[in-house]
Amino acid sequence: MPIHQGYLTGCIGDIVSLHARTYSQTAGFGAYFEAKVAGELSAFVGQLPHADKCLWLYVEDGKTRGSLVIDGEADLAHLRWFVLDPTLHGRGIGRQLLKQALDVVDLRFSRSYLWTFSGLHAARHLYESSGFVLSQEREGRQWGEPVIEQRFDRSCPIRLPGKNADWDGGC
Repeated sequence: MPIHQGYLTGCIGDIVSLHARTYSQTAGFGAYFEAKVAGELSAFVGQLPHADKCLWLYVEDGKTRGSLVIDGEADLAHLRWFVLDPTLHGRGIGRQLLKQALDVVDLRFSRSYLWTFSGLHAARHLYESSGFVLSQEREGRQWGEPVIEQRFDRSCPIRLPGKNADWDGGC
C-alpha cells in the first residue's frame, strides 16, 4: 500500500480538504471545522520533525487520500486527523494506517487516546478492535456543531527491557 511516513508537499491542503468534505457530508460540519483543522494541522506540521510526533499519509496519484497523526507528549500519544477518502473504505487501508501508527505508539508511549464523535460506527469498530476503550462521552461543540463527543483510550503493551531499542526516536 502506498503509505508514506512524514510530510509531503501539499499534504496539509489535501488533509484539510478531505476532512472538510467528509464531515460536511456525514455530520454537517462547516467553515468552523475546516478552519480548526487547517490551523491545528498547520501548527502540528510546523513542529516536524519531532521525536514524539509522527504523520502517516495514504497517497494515490500524488494526492493524500488518507492520514493519521501521533501528537505525543511525555508518555501519552494523541491520535489525530485520522481520515480516509470514503471511496477507499472497506479496503483495509484505515486498518493499515492505524497499525503502523500503533506499532510506533507501542514502542514509545504507555498510553494513547483519540477524540471522535458518536455515529461513526465503522471507525468505532476499528478503534475497539485495536484495543481502544470508550472512556468518556459528553455533549460538546469542539467540532463546530453539537455532537456527542467520545474519547477512546488504549494502554500499550507492557514494554520489556530493551524493547525500545527498535525506536530511533523520530518519525
